[in-house]
Amino acid sequence: MIYFLAAVLTGLLLAAPIAWSGQPAVAVFGPTQLHLFTVGWVTQIIFGVAYWMFPRHSAARPRGSEALGWASLILLNAGLLFRVVGEPLSRLGDRVGPLLVVSALLQLLAGWAFVLNTWPRVRGR
Repeated sequence: MIYFLAAVLTGLLLAAPIAWSGQPAVAVFGPTQLHLFTVGWVTQIIFGVAYWMFPRHSAARPRGSEALGWASLILLNAGLLFRVVGEPLSRLGDRVGPLLVVSALLQLLAGWAFVLNTWPRVRGR
């Protein structure tokens, strides 16, 4: 819910024009707002629903590996937080390329952790 609220508030700020120029007051947050909504809210809803609702892996481990579940959650959130900091700075001209690379790698690892944990639950038995 925090990411959803952050995305909505950032969207409202983006819609507020500066009186003297007509440009959004925080235009550097455009991509960040999109990431807050799609990765922070939608992707985490998908991960959570899949983790709880997909078919059981086994009686002993119905949701697969708990460690991989936590890893995907932590990596996704860490990557998103790096993105929230790095994206506006990069749009302001700061050289934060490595920050965005770390963000992308963390999110990629989160996706792979999710797939590795979920795939055995959905493949044909």
